[in-house]
Amino acid sequence: MRWALVKVCLAVTVMVAVAFAVPLGLVVQELARDRALSAAERHAAAIGPALAITTDRRELSRAVASTEAGSRGRMALHVPGPDGLAGVGDRRARPRDVRAVAQGGKAALRPVPGGRALLQPIALASTEFAVVEIYVPEEELTRGVETAWLVLAGVALGLVVGSVAVADRLGTRMVRPAERLAGAAQELGEGRLGVRVPERGPAELRSAAVAFNAMADQVVRLLANERELAADLSHRLRTPLTVLRLNAASLGDGDAAEQTREAVDQLEQEVDRVIRTAREQRAQAPGGGDPVGCDASAVIRERMSFWSALAEDEGREARVAGVEETVRVPVARTELVAALDALLGNVFRHTPEGTPFAVDVHHGGQSGGRAGDTVLVLVSDAGPGIADPDAALIRGSGDGGPGSTGLGLDIVRRVAESTGGDVRVGRSVLGGAEVCVRLGLREGGGTGRRRSRRSRRRGHRGARAR
Repeated sequence: MRWALVKVCLAVTVMVAVAFAVPLGLVVQELARDRALSAAERHAAAIGPALAITTDRRELSRAVASTEAGSRGRMALHVPGPDGLAGVGDRRARPRDVRAVAQGGKAALRPVPGGRALLQPIALASTEFAVVEIYVPEEELTRGVETAWLVLAGVALGLVVGSVAVADRLGTRMVRPAERLAGAAQELGEGRLGVRVPERGPAELRSAAVAFNAMADQVVRLLANERELAADLSHRLRTPLTVLRLNAASLGDGDAAEQTREAVDQLEQEVDRVIRTAREQRAQAPGGGDPVGCDASAVIRERMSFWSALAEDEGREARVAGVEETVRVPVARTELVAALDALLGNVFRHTPEGTPFAVDVHHGGQSGGRAGDTVLVLVSDAGPGIADPDAALIRGSGDGGPGSTGLGLDIVRRVAESTGGDVRVGRSVLGGAEVCVRLGLREGGGTGRRRSRRSRRRGHRGARAR
């Protein structure tokens, strides 16, 4: 917008400057010509008294030499005599032009080498006319014109520069509020809910700033209401959890009873964590705050220890590999735990009992990334697989069978994309589904890819989600 205003002012000022400077230059040129011709007429009139007294050529020669134009060789006389017009002084005009002026009695301006010749008739005592020739050089006709053109050009250039500077200042006053509004919108889109726009600038931009601030306040209120609603809904689970805990306590001893009690404890801890997280009033901005991370190997070992007990009860073979070394990833531990539980829970939920599964960790960018910049977590099984891998990543499609909400793989995808990675679903070497989670080790690298993938997936609807 700023450069558009500058261009408009530049074009308008140039047109106005040209519209005034060119006519003024032409007027100055015409004035210089008139000034030179007026001076020539005065010089011609100065010899008139001498012609009225005598027509003797010697006397006239002395009279011509005594004048300013004659002394500079710019005056000549054409006096009628027995043999026609006799010349006195430096003559330049053509004889036929002189005769035409003498016969017509009217002054004329004729071109001669190097300039113009003013032919001025003067009546003598008889009925005849003498002709005074005044030579006007070309430089006399254009004296001062070049300087005038330079002055006009300088004035026009100054006007253009001044208008551009003023337009730039005005444009800056208009553009800065718009840039602040755009920057605040971008920050709000990145999750910084505390950003607000100063209500300054033109009236339209002030109105836009007021509307933006009201929208941001409404977004904060809606998010707060959602957090409270999530906390309330999670809190309602406490009653059935209490009953479940009492029932589990009455199961007595045994591995199954102990595993049931551990599962109830784990479920209660997760519900408490959901309630605490939902009631946090501080917005978790993507890429903002202090960097957090965890040891992916330790988290995978812990969760596999939990799920292996359930796998043993169902006759499943569980294998884990690549978790011997410490692998730090820029993901909060709770988020990585939720993603792994979603993947492993899908295996138990959507494959028959006895179906083996495996978790493999690879460090070093084997999926096309540069060495050392990614961590790959592969969760594979020998089940029926996923019919539509692309649709499985759609949030909330939820038609993958009883108990499917369509949120599991979406949770995993959001965790991966928060690090600049992604999720790919394919066929595993075990014959079933394989979910490849690529976690980037450089923070803040996945925003653009995440947005583009989300925009491409908006069109998918109604496919099987795990």
